[in-house]
Amino acid sequence: MSKWLILLLGLWLQQAHAQRSKYPDVLNLRTDAPSPKSIECNVFSDMGAWHAYALPQRPADNGAFMGPLVMGMEGAWLSDAFSRLELMENEQRIDLSVARASLHYYPGMLLQQLEIDHLDIQQQLIFVSAREALLHTTITNKGNAAITLEVRYVGQSYKPITVNKAVLQSGNFVVVFPGDVKLTVDSLHYSASRTAVAIAPGGSYNQTQVQAYYPDSVYTPALYDFRKALAENEQRWNGYLDRYFSAAPTLTAAQQRLAVKCMVTLITNWRSSSQDILHDGVFPSVNYQGFYGVWSWDSWKQAAGIVTFHPELAKDNIRSMFDYQDEHGMVADCIYADRRENNWRDTKPPLAAWAVWEVYLHTKDTDFVKEMLPKLVRYHHWWYANRDHDQNGFCEYGSTDGTRIAAAWESGMDNAVRFDSAIMLKNNDGAFSLNQESVDLNAYLYAEKKYLSLLSAVVGEKNTYEEQAVKLGEMIRDQFYDAQQGFFYDLQPATGKLVRVDGPEGWIPLWAGLATPDQAKKVIARMNDPKKFNTKVPFPTLAADHPAFDPMKGYWRGPVWLDQAAFATTGLRRYGYKKQAAKFEKQLLENAAGLLADAPISENYHPLSGKGLNAKNFSWSAAHLLMILKNK
Repeated sequence: MSKWLILLLGLWLQQAHAQRSKYPDVLNLRTDAPSPKSIECNVFSDMGAWHAYALPQRPADNGAFMGPLVMGMEGAWLSDAFSRLELMENEQRIDLSVARASLHYYPGMLLQQLEIDHLDIQQQLIFVSAREALLHTTITNKGNAAITLEVRYVGQSYKPITVNKAVLQSGNFVVVFPGDVKLTVDSLHYSASRTAVAIAPGGSYNQTQVQAYYPDSVYTPALYDFRKALAENEQRWNGYLDRYFSAAPTLTAAQQRLAVKCMVTLITNWRSSSQDILHDGVFPSVNYQGFYGVWSWDSWKQAAGIVTFHPELAKDNIRSMFDYQDEHGMVADCIYADRRENNWRDTKPPLAAWAVWEVYLHTKDTDFVKEMLPKLVRYHHWWYANRDHDQNGFCEYGSTDGTRIAAAWESGMDNAVRFDSAIMLKNNDGAFSLNQESVDLNAYLYAEKKYLSLLSAVVGEKNTYEEQAVKLGEMIRDQFYDAQQGFFYDLQPATGKLVRVDGPEGWIPLWAGLATPDQAKKVIARMNDPKKFNTKVPFPTLAADHPAFDPMKGYWRGPVWLDQAAFATTGLRRYGYKKQAAKFEKQLLENAAGLLADAPISENYHPLSGKGLNAKNFSWSAAHLLMILKNK
């Protein structure tokens, strides 16, 4: 065996035994006591729960975890800290604010350790279901003599608190204490105490409370065996890490930490099925109220990243959108816990077949392919029935209500400069198109035909999608490519003119694999131009030399979106430019502010300064980073 193979084997074995204890604080979860509507800080959630917590920033909050943040369709903190530990000895309160504190966020667990005088105090918070978290406290007597303590938890809520035996309730939030704890409630405040807790020298006192939030029906949870629950929690998280790192064994330590940050970001944004959300899905961001819901092309991208460590969640993320596919085959733009709020004004670019193929590649789950294929076929045909105005085989972005704003939303690039002069055309009742055939949309449809052909072969179904793709690819190469500029552009069919705005849509034909080698070479030359796309953080969504370039205010007029950056480097690799792809990815990882540190992953980044922009802890950014890292 060669030295190189031995090195690779050693790296694989090292990663195959990944432990979450190696990855503390990949994200900074410390915060001051939050006000009810302040949802900008980083938080911890797990298992699709609808509530979350953070670590305290101030010594005055020692003995407490911040929260919970309730993440219903309106995110708000129920409390700054619902359970604060207080200790009394000899009728004197022990001042935990002066304790030596060690606070950490491990994947799947918050940990707080306090040392003061003769006491060691450890608090652990984990989730055990999609509704329930456990707060476990261990108090150890380090002294040489027995001690007697009063152990008390106190807290407050922004909603009234009621008590029934050992159960507190505030809205849909329920806390269950052990039966030997005395509970008292005064409107928005409570106290849960146990007096005369005797602890021998070297001995410990343990207490576990359940903190549960129910977005739908409320019931009283049972108490758990914490040691067993902790072992299962650790096994689950180590399994996530093992699965990912066994397929990406050569990452540096910094890259490993980034990968873990991506995983915890996606898991924190995971919401279990509830009310009218019928399968588990992943919200785009916990930190932005407008992104509380499950969104279609977000889901496709998220699934392609999530499958690298949690295949079942990836499948459900796809299912959650197709649960609402209509009788014509359309998939809604986004869905909510109340289906009456679902957005049917538009859909999003067709990347679902790609996502299902990625799931299949990682799982070889033919049953999932059989389940999804008919739905994917209906969705694919819907585009040609409702978004091809002149029935020439090229589709346009559009809307169901005839509004241009919804048509721009359908592109996913809401305010992209290429749509500035577009107008609406009616196709049929309830179906309208822009007067502009978009190169990215038709390249996605080309790729979808390829994936539908592959998926059909998996289940043994004959099809003509490969032949359709060949024909469509020829048409795109012929009509959307500008040989003089060396780039792909949208087309206005009525005039035959190209919409010459340089944006990421120009390299999507490379991602799809439909460009000729010569076309790809020229597109890549444009991508390499420092005046256009080879910026400090590469691949802005509008060329940097365009007059409308404005990353701070532009949204899709300059910021770097990581999905489009990942599509760019995938295209480079597809055409053999592996070194160039790696160079761009290194540039991205090193220059996007905070990616390799403990800052949250942003929705997008300023291409010139590297500053993170817009929503924090953004799911599809995390998903595409997992794909970028895995392909290194």
